[in-house]
Amino acid sequence: MLKQLLAKKAPQAEPDDAHGPALRRTLGPWGLTALGIGAVIGGGIFVITGVAAAEHAGPAIIISFILAAICSTFTALCYAEFASMIPVSGSAYSYAYATLGEGAAWFIGWNLVLEYGVSASAVAVSWTGYFVSLLDHVGIHIPTALTNAPLDYVDGHLVTTGALFNLPAVGIVLALTWLCYVGIRESAGINMAMVLLKTALIITVIVVGAQHIDTANWHPFIPENQGENKYGWSGILRGASMVFFAYIGFEATSTAAQESRNPQRDMPISTLASLGICTVLYIAMAAVLTGLVPFTELGTSEPVVTAIRNHPELGWLRGVVEVGALIGLSSVVLVMVIAQPRIFMIMGRDGLLPKVFTTVHPKYRTPHLNTVITGVGIALLAAVFPLNVLGDLTSMGTLIAFCAVCGGVLILRLTAPELPRTFRVPWVWFTCLAGIASCIALLFYMSWYNWALMGAWTVIGMAIYGAYGYRHSRLKHGPARM
Repeated sequence: MLKQLLAKKAPQAEPDDAHGPALRRTLGPWGLTALGIGAVIGGGIFVITGVAAAEHAGPAIIISFILAAICSTFTALCYAEFASMIPVSGSAYSYAYATLGEGAAWFIGWNLVLEYGVSASAVAVSWTGYFVSLLDHVGIHIPTALTNAPLDYVDGHLVTTGALFNLPAVGIVLALTWLCYVGIRESAGINMAMVLLKTALIITVIVVGAQHIDTANWHPFIPENQGENKYGWSGILRGASMVFFAYIGFEATSTAAQESRNPQRDMPISTLASLGICTVLYIAMAAVLTGLVPFTELGTSEPVVTAIRNHPELGWLRGVVEVGALIGLSSVVLVMVIAQPRIFMIMGRDGLLPKVFTTVHPKYRTPHLNTVITGVGIALLAAVFPLNVLGDLTSMGTLIAFCAVCGGVLILRLTAPELPRTFRVPWVWFTCLAGIASCIALLFYMSWYNWALMGAWTVIGMAIYGAYGYRHSRLKHGPARM
């Protein structure tokens, strides 16, 4: 068994039609960049920023965003080299398979379910908050039993709330799943429109809000440490580990490699461009929010609306924010529903998941059955669980995947230096090791229950691999190993 766990898959992309109908190559650099921005700008600006500032970093949440961006940049450079060298849709899973072996690849692929599937559920739950706020703003009220999860996590225990299920979250997930079912071109076109609109709205909030900043709210910039990662530099680092959730979407561009017209050129451009644009917007929005109101007031489910409410002269902006949040969060869910089925598809083609995950629609050229399975799973999670449960695992799974990608670049530089690389990581030893170290540092500031949940998730994943993937792996039944 150990031999199979360490078996590696040759790091070259298979022909597009090797497993039946191919995915349609329709995405250029702008479409891929929009895909990345669509996945990144959402929960970070509209939800996580306020909680991280109120509970951990204070106005220094700006530093938290910078630290998370630096960590993400190291990793993005590594993703760019891999994407130019192995232009397949499996993202970190495929990269780990080529460098670390099947066991590590399964572990990374299983963690990517957290990054895409579980995070999409978390964002859908956040979407409900802004949707209900917008309806309340126009005098329409939905019963709370249909807008809240029946379960909640309180004081270390899972408790019932009396609610039935989160209907708006289910509705938005299923609507976007249908859009992903009918085609990547249609999905990418809608995503491009949403990205342009929400970016314009965010810039409007930044420009208008900047004119009402009270700099007294920025003092002290780094509040005195109160223990338990609350304020001070430990709070900044804890804040960075939280807002890192806001950056994970840049990696979604790599899942669409087989739908890119020129992946070797366009993937590195889109990965780095989406990260750079989003970093600037995040830092600007964090500065505006903490300047509009005292940071202690931002710990709500809709911090941007909270900041605006404190300024009656900005009342007209509330509707803009709510619409912008709905668009922004919708595009995040859309990209996650695009990305997760393509991870499953590659794992299925390698024999680690059943063949149903590999089916491509003959007309729409999308992994349609896989998309339905993913969408229904995301909708069920969003219906039943609250944000604080769904969000706990996402950053951890992503940080572990990022460590594997940074390490994988170094391994292939040593073991396969002859492979063509249209993009090469600069200062490769420093960049890769710094990426690994920064990811580990952020993992260090995760709460103990995050680790407990990750342990349980890993046990479930390895049980599935042992029951199915190990016995059906294509590497076990013939294809050459490295």
